[in-house]
Amino acid sequence: MYASVNSDCIGCASCESICPQVFRMNSFGIAEAYLNPVPQEIEKLAKDALNSCPVEAITLE
Repeated sequence: MYASVNSDCIGCASCESICPQVFRMNSFGIAEAYLNPVPQEIEKLAKDALNSCPVEAITLE
């Protein structure tokens, strides 16, 4: 599974708080996925982060 964050991100940081192993806030205050592929043991956390995003900026494939 691969994670990405698109330009719709509003910088709420919910993904980082739920799954810091995959998501972090960059220097522009926007989330980014920095660990790809997502390790199988944290896929559920990545999915929880996706579901928490208020603007649906996260994609998991």
